[in-house]
Amino acid sequence: MDQYRKVKVIGKGAFGAAILVTARSDAKLQYVIKQVDVSKLKPKEREEAKKEIKLLAGFHHPNIVRYRDSFLESGLLNIVMDYAEGGDLANLLKEQGTRHLPEEQVLDYFVQLCLAMKHVHDRKVLHRDIKSQNIFLTQNRKVMKLGDFGIARVLNGTTDLAKTACGTPYYMSPEICDNKPYNDKSDVWSMGCLLYELATLK
Repeated sequence: MDQYRKVKVIGKGAFGAAILVTARSDAKLQYVIKQVDVSKLKPKEREEAKKEIKLLAGFHHPNIVRYRDSFLESGLLNIVMDYAEGGDLANLLKEQGTRHLPEEQVLDYFVQLCLAMKHVHDRKVLHRDIKSQNIFLTQNRKVMKLGDFGIARVLNGTTDLAKTACGTPYYMSPEICDNKPYNDKSDVWSMGCLLYELATLK
């Protein structure tokens, strides 16, 4: 953490916290560090988790949140990612109240999501947790970035954590809910749920 200066905690979840930081070398550079408690994982599982993050760091796409670095410190896996100043899609939809988004904007966001997912699936990776809270926006809220992936899969090393990894079932495909084998089609199901939410605000 020596390279970063903590600004504030911007989120807390079942697995840890998300912290807004600036780089000590350049205060203009803002990142989010997602801290995940991996103290219950065996050393081999921790190494697997780090490998997984390195894989995600290989994604280079304008519609995917960029993973910059990861390191273990005091039982926490710290995942350094680009900061999206526009917040997440869930907040944007909440702010809409009952005013529907223009159809062009719904389509624009959905196409961006499809392009991000094609990039991910072409690399034989499943997201497995597509929901409005995991989609982030740039400052002008024109560009949408898919984030927070692989992390649920990383944490499925222990049965304790696997039970809590389920989260909200609204976006989950039937095969995931039924504990059946699944593939990239499960992500497509979740994208359909998200498209419905974009169009209806429900």
